[in-house]
Parts: sequence; structure tokens; C-alpha cells
Amino acid sequence: MTIANASRWSTPLSSTKTLSSLPSPKGDTQLLQDDLFHNPRVQASNLIEYIASQPNASSTIYVYDLAEQVGFGTLTKAWAKDGSSRVGSVVDLQTRAGAGLSLVGRLSQGTSQDAAVGTVLTAYTTPSGLAMMAPSFIYLPSASPTSRLVVQVPTVVAVGDTMTLSPSLASLASVWPILLENIVVLLSATPQQAVDFAEISYRLTSSHVIHLFDHHSSTREFGHSVARLADAPATPASVAEAIGQAGYSFFEYTGDKDVHTVAIFLNGPLAQAAKALAENSQSGFAVVIVNVLRPWDESALQAVIPDSVKTVHVFDDVPSTVTQGSLYVEVFGALWNPEKTVSIHAHRFNPSQTQEHLNREGSFAHFISTIIPSAKKLSFSSLNAKKLLLFSAPQSPLATVSPAIEDLFLANRGIYSRLLVDYDVFSKPGGINASRLLLAPKAGVQEYIPIPILLPFDSASNGEVDFLAVLDQSLLKSHSLVKFAKAGSTVLVVSNWSLAEFASNLPPDIVSFIHEKDIRVFTINAKEIAFKLAGSNSALNDTTQIILTHLAFLRLYLGTAAQEQTVLKIALGAFGETVQGISLEKINAHAWAGLDEVGFTVPEQTAAAEAPANAPSLKEFETNAIAVEMVTGETIVNGARLGSWHDAAKHILFPAVYQTSTDQSSERDDLQNPALRPEIPDRTFLVTCTVNKRLTPLEYDRNVFHLEFDTSGTGLKYAIGEALGVHGWNDDQEVLDFCSWYDVDPNRLITIPVPNDEGKMHTRTVFQALQQQVDLFGKPPKPFYTDLAAYASNDVDRYALLFIGSPEGSSTFKKLSEKDTVTFADILLKYSSARPGIERLCELIGDIKPRHYSIASAQSVVGDRVDLLVVTVDWVTPSGSPRYGQCTRYLAGLKIGEKVTVSIKPSVMKLPPNPKQPIIMAGLGTGAAPFRAFLQHLAWLAEQGEEIGPVYYYFGSRYQAAEYLYGEEIEAFILDGVITRAGLAFSRDGAKKVYIQHKMLEDSEVLAQMLHDDEGVFYLCGPTWPVPDVYEALVNALIKYKGSDPVKAGEYLESLKEEERYVLEVY
Repeated sequence: MTIANASRWSTPLSSTKTLSSLPSPKGDTQLLQDDLFHNPRVQASNLIEYIASQPNASSTIYVYDLAEQVGFGTLTKAWAKDGSSRVGSVVDLQTRAGAGLSLVGRLSQGTSQDAAVGTVLTAYTTPSGLAMMAPSFIYLPSASPTSRLVVQVPTVVAVGDTMTLSPSLASLASVWPILLENIVVLLSATPQQAVDFAEISYRLTSSHVIHLFDHHSSTREFGHSVARLADAPATPASVAEAIGQAGYSFFEYTGDKDVHTVAIFLNGPLAQAAKALAENSQSGFAVVIVNVLRPWDESALQAVIPDSVKTVHVFDDVPSTVTQGSLYVEVFGALWNPEKTVSIHAHRFNPSQTQEHLNREGSFAHFISTIIPSAKKLSFSSLNAKKLLLFSAPQSPLATVSPAIEDLFLANRGIYSRLLVDYDVFSKPGGINASRLLLAPKAGVQEYIPIPILLPFDSASNGEVDFLAVLDQSLLKSHSLVKFAKAGSTVLVVSNWSLAEFASNLPPDIVSFIHEKDIRVFTINAKEIAFKLAGSNSALNDTTQIILTHLAFLRLYLGTAAQEQTVLKIALGAFGETVQGISLEKINAHAWAGLDEVGFTVPEQTAAAEAPANAPSLKEFETNAIAVEMVTGETIVNGARLGSWHDAAKHILFPAVYQTSTDQSSERDDLQNPALRPEIPDRTFLVTCTVNKRLTPLEYDRNVFHLEFDTSGTGLKYAIGEALGVHGWNDDQEVLDFCSWYDVDPNRLITIPVPNDEGKMHTRTVFQALQQQVDLFGKPPKPFYTDLAAYASNDVDRYALLFIGSPEGSSTFKKLSEKDTVTFADILLKYSSARPGIERLCELIGDIKPRHYSIASAQSVVGDRVDLLVVTVDWVTPSGSPRYGQCTRYLAGLKIGEKVTVSIKPSVMKLPPNPKQPIIMAGLGTGAAPFRAFLQHLAWLAEQGEEIGPVYYYFGSRYQAAEYLYGEEIEAFILDGVITRAGLAFSRDGAKKVYIQHKMLEDSEVLAQMLHDDEGVFYLCGPTWPVPDVYEALVNALIKYKGSDPVKAGEYLESLKEEERYVLEVY
């Protein structure tokens, strides 16, 4: 079940914790922009990553670890790993002293190939990282349209013993004075402004740019429909012109024109809060927000300050209150005039004070009132916003409830809805997430105020929330959450406690608080109801729990207007009439009946007197982690791919020890040899070839062969159905021939960077690099032609390469790639004047990717061995040149005893959990590989005395005599009763072609029975072409023998995919 959204992807109810993760930016650029912009389901930070990562903006993006630890850069890295992505190259960097020197070196003329080619570098880092990089920037060469640096800085840092996240810029107090004038510094704080300033960063073609944007809250919020900045009519001649074209100014003034007092802030969350106070009061003070800190424009500041002003207050972020603020120095220099009696006062916020203003209700408004006598009783209470707060466990299916609720309100054009999700990974094993949702009439929204200001996590809260939901009952015992509910508000608890158990399970002071504040508490046992409706199907059960909770929320939110049919009508628009076969009307009826109000009886004695002396104190929620939900379903927390949320605190406290790992098999206990292929991020193993046997006759035009590898002592373990990644080598002789033609000594030593790790290099001979790592005989992507053109000494070659790499050359590129199937080596030979140095050539070409083959053995049977079934790939180009698949050629040539580097990849091909479930296997050609593993394991189970269900095996190839793969084993499995029925289709053996779908039609009745009534599982492995015919055969079986119609039969098969009972692995 998915919730459709305005973008062209969807949000799974059962897993995704955020409204939307961006897909890879590929395909039609305008189509993608239409998906991303004006889309309230996309965060502004994601848009900034999209803008920065486009090839026309950045040639290379450097993602520093500190940026990814606050959730910025993860998407860019994911896009770069997608071979079809339209992004610049991406490099990982560690933050350390002098971290900026690598960027300076890349831009310095005479020392960098990048500078020679022409490049725009983008770096992602945090304020702390920028403070370490900035001293290196004094060595930056002058910026130019083809050589400059843009630094995108999400302003969020960890402060204090609890590592609480803060937007403080205190770490930059020492940076501002040393920045050169040729570095532009932009500051943004609203979602729209942050995206606009990111765009402006790349329009300032004569300057290096640092853009700081609020990532503590605003750019992580959902609910903002952010527009793309209109194209500039011409390249701006200055920073002022670029800012002005976008509708902004260096200094933003808010307030009456005849005020006596002005407060000046660097743009950020507190600046936006001060602006809102100035707009919502008649107190006679104004606010100036600094959008451009460098270049500092004194005249622009003087122009916005009214002549009536007598007092100026300047607010600086500083490490300690004894540190002089740089903004104060700049303002004092611009405004001090001995002929005018203007007093200028400095106010220094250290990180703890910043946190105080963000986390205490009314703290900031009270502070402004104390320093500006004319501003009394300032508050944000006049804002007509409903405040919703939901707490849950990150790995609970109910963590998706808040995005689902947000999606409901986004569909209402009259409501302005904003959602911010934060995480605490320290205070409870497994972590907690808190979703703050603000709802207001769009007509009444005038200014942007950060969510943490409007709804802080105040440990001394008096209750600000109109609706509180606790979606994990255990949180009520461990954390102080009920205090956030305002008097007379509603609280929803998803719980399996009975009504009688509630009072005894809550601390007495909480019960007293609920009674005193007249708070109404409701509960629903979503898990129990979901089990009644969906059974043990985990995915459907999770989805049903989410919808039940959503329906309970709707009923409570509507209040006295709620009627069962009214709630159902609203929900139908979000979920449709059925949820994986369950009527929404039925779910709604159960939700309506299952929602109960809890009654509390408070004794006359005080709650404090009742509390046990040893009762544990309740903990506070503190934001200390940022999570990024990937399209793949991965959760990246503070830059780390975690096996569980229990690991999150380790990654925050000890980032150097718990490095980000791309391996997802964290629970494996197998050994790994990292020295085998240091440039490969996967776990790799060195196995030995023991069998290489051709299965098809020598005279046959297909070479299908069987391989066996000895895995003894390697620690390699694999599950049934998984795939083996083979890290193949290029052909020895072809590499030597290329070295001879390129006039490079194959024994010469070269040092090249380890991909995806800027801090690592390795040294190899040219022969080793070209044979084992560099994809010299692979297919070049379009950017390669443009990159290679820079090295062409011949004008004809250079223009030809540039043309092929341009949009106008698409048809030529397509012909070369798809029809002529040219390789990198072919292009170098064709345009021979383009000769990069061998080290640079290795970087331009990139690495050989592992090829994955379904494992054709069960480790439970073969032990320390892994088998493959492979067919050689070869063809002839239109020019008559023979071509070979790189990896199948390598495997076909393996000799007994040779070592091979391999890795393991999970697969969808898994045996059902219950061996008694019927199994239907359909394999074409080498698609029989995983089924051999299935059959070996099932035979082993039968030998152990375990009962197995019926097994139908369908296999197809051209000729039985030539391609009955593993035929003797199949016949033995039939005789032993492991295979109940075999449908063998050899299409060329008879006058009439017979395929596997024809054999399946013969068994239509029993196949329909297995799939519809007996929990049977269907698998298809092989090429894609038979999929429609096989699908049609199964649909017709359901129609004929189960009384279904074509639509319902198709929908039923689709539902089996969700249950992993209709599994396709096709290529």
C-alpha cells in the first residue's frame, strides 16, 4: 500500500519515515524539476543538493564527513553511485586541520589537472568543518567562470554533553575576520531563500562563495512549496546585482520606518523569530537581517537604518561571552558617527544561550523584551496555528504516521502544513523520533517562524500542544511527554494496555497532571486489531496498524464533528477503497469501535506522596541525530548506515571508530580480506577455481559452462538464492597490446586514488591497473567524450569529441554506444590525438564493476564450495569486429587453481519460510541456476526426514540434446520425489515451438490451486521476454479455475509480489 504524492514516486506506508526521498536525478531534466520544485513533499535541503550536484553547476562535489553526519550529502553520494545519474563526480573527504588545502590544490594553476581543464568545485561541510577549512582559503587563486569554489554549509552542529543539535555559528567567530574579500558569504534561513541562495551561489561566476543555510530546522521541514529561481536575464556583474535579480538585498529591514531601536542579526532561526516579533508588535522596534556578510557593504547598511534610530543592538554567535563578535565590529564601523548620537550595543550568544532561546517556551521573546524597553510582552501567541506532536520508535511501523497525516493536510489547499521530524538516539535504546506538525489557515500566514521557536522541546513546558500522540506505550514510562499537552487538549496513545491498566502504568504525577489540566486521553490497540484484520502477514499488518492509527487521529482531530462516515470519506481520498484486499470501510469500523477514552481516578492525597521513593525520573527528549530515508529503504543516521537504531549513539560518540559502511550484512560473522581489492567497497573473498566444465557441445553456438570454487578458509557464507559478484579482469594480451599502442611501459609504477575515498591511494603497475581495476574495454558514458576532448591536440578530434558529448550529439553517441558497442580503448584509438597521462586516463575511465551471477548451489549441501552457471556473451559489431562480455570471457578462461575475487549480493530469490508450501519454479537457460540451489536444499531437507511441499519445475531452452542444463540431476530429483512434476520445454526440438508458458497451461488447474488456496510461491528466473506470457498463463488459470475476472486475477498476482510469493529475477 502506498500513499500517492505529487511527485512521481510514492511513500510506502510500511517503511518510509519521511514523506519523500528523492529518486536519482536522471532522465529528462525538466521532468525532474517539475517533480521536485513546487512540491511540498520535498525538503529544501534535498533541492539544494540537487542544484549543487548538477554537472552544469559543479564538476566535482566534495562531501565532508561532518556534512553527511548532519544528513547533508547522503543523497548526492547515492545519485553518484547510480550509473545513469546526471550529477557531477563525488568525492568523500575527512575533516581535519588544513582540510581546505585539497580544494585549493585542485584550483591552483599549474598543480592541478582540474584547473587546466576548467572546473567548479562544490564542498559540503558544517560550520565546525568550515572553521577548520577556512585558514587554507587564503591560498585560493582568484575565482573565474571556469575555476572557482562553492561551499554549501548546513548550519547545524552538536553542542554540550548530550550532543544536542544547534544552529549556532559560534565556531565561525574566528573565521569571519580572516576571510578574503573575494569570498562571498551568503546566509539564508527560510526554505525558499535557502534554495534561491544555493542557485545564486552558482551564478556568481567571478567569486568563491560560502552559503550557510539553516539545516537545524527550516531546510529539513516538509510542507513548503519551493519555487525554482527564474533564470537571470544575463550573468550578474556583481553580488548586489545577483541578489537583487532574485528579489533580495544585502540587508533585510522589518519594522516601522520611524523606530528608535533596531536589532541586527546574521540570518538564521533567531533572526527569523526576531523578524516575526517586529512584524507582530506595535512596540516601535525594527529588525535588520544580514543576508550577505561578505562583501560587507557599509553604504547598504546605512541606507536601511532610519534616521530616527537612536539605539542599535547587534547579536553575535560566539564561543564564549568574552569573545568579541565580528558582526558588532562591522556594524560599529558602518554606523558610528561622532555627529550622531546612536548607541551601538553588543549581545553575544554562546551555544548554550542559543539552545536556551530555542528550547524554552517564550525565552527569546522575553529576552528581546528585556533589552528593548519599548518592546513589552512580546510573544508568538497571536499566530493562529494548531500544534501537533507525535512520539514513536524509529523502527516501528507507526513512525510513518506523521508523514501520512502531513500528506492528508497537504491535500487541503486552505491549510498551511509544516512537518519537522527529529531523533534522540541517546536517551532510549533504539532511539525515539518526534514529529512536530504545525497547521494554520493559509490566509493567515504572513511570516516564517522556525518550528523549534513555535514548538520547543522545553523540559519545563506548561503545555503548548493541541494534539499529542504517543505511538509507543513504553515511552510514557521512560520519558516526560504528557507535559507538552495543553489544558483541555487530546492525547492519543497506541497501546495494548487495558483501560484499567492505564492508571497503574503511568507515574502518579502524570495522572495528576492529566486530571488537573482536564486532558482527554484516548487509546487504541492497533496491533491487536491489525492482527484480526490482516493476520500474520507482516507487511499488511504494519500497513493496517498505520491506517488504524491514522483513522483514530482523524476522529479525534475532527472532534464533535466526527462521524464514522465522515472519517471514512476523508480516508478514502488518501487510501482508496481497499488496502491489499481489506476493505477500508471494515478497517474504519474496527478503528471506530476500538478507540476508547481512558478514565483516571485521582485520590485525594497528592501524587507525589503516592510515588515510590525509588521511582526512576522521566527523561527529556533532545534532538541529537538526523536521519535520511533513502529510496532503497535504507536509513542513514548522522551519515552512518546502521544495522539498527541501537548503533546510532555509537556513530555519534565515536565517528572515527564506527565508520560508515556500505556493507549491509552487519550480522554476518564471516571473515573479510580488505587487502584483496582495496578500491572495492563490498566484502571480498579470494576463492579458488576447482571446476570449469563446458555443459554444451563444442560444436554448439552457445558456450554454457559450470564453475566450482573452493571457499575453504575464506569465511565466505551465502544464503540460498543469493548472487556471487565476480570481480573480473581484462584480457592479458589486449592490455599488453593497448600498452604498446599507447606507448606506456606496462611495468611502470603508478599511484592512483582509491575510488570513493579521497584519503587513500594505492600503487600498482600500469599492467595491474589496466588488467584488474580500470574498465578499459567497457562502454564509455557520454561525459567521457567531453572530458577526453580537453586532451586532444588535434582540432578535428577535439570538436568531434565535444560534439558527441553535447546534447546535439545524442544520436551519434547512441549509435556508437548501442550499435557499434565501442569501448574506451576504441575511442582512444579513433581519436588518437587525445592522450591523457596514464594516471589521469585511469581516473577518467573508472573501475571495472563486479558482475553478479545467481549461485547454483546450496551451502547446506556443498559445504565450502560455491557453484555458478554461466553462458559466454559474445557478438560481432556492424564492422565485423568480435566483441566479448568482459566477465564471462574472464570466467570462461579460468584455469584450475586460479584465484578469483568475489563478493556476495542478496537476492529476491528466497525459499519460503515453510518448506511445506508449494513451490513453482520457471527457469530459462542459465536462469536454472538458483533453482539448482533450491532443489539441492529441498533434497537435503527430505533426507533429514523433513516434509516438503509439492515442487513444480519448468525449464526452457532450445534443444534438449544441447541445453538440458543439469539434466541428469533434474531426472534424479524427479525419481527421488523432490520434483513433483517437471514441465520441460525445448522450443526447437519439434515442428511447433513449445515454451514454458505452454507447459504451465497444461497444469493450469493445479497451479491456480497452489497459488490461490495453498500459499504457493512462484519464481521466474531468466530473460525478460517470457514474463508477459507467463503472467498471462497464470491469470488465465485463476480465471478458469478460481472464478476470477482478468482485472481481479491481475490484482491478485500483484498482491502476491508484496507477499514475496510471485518473485521475478529477470535480465
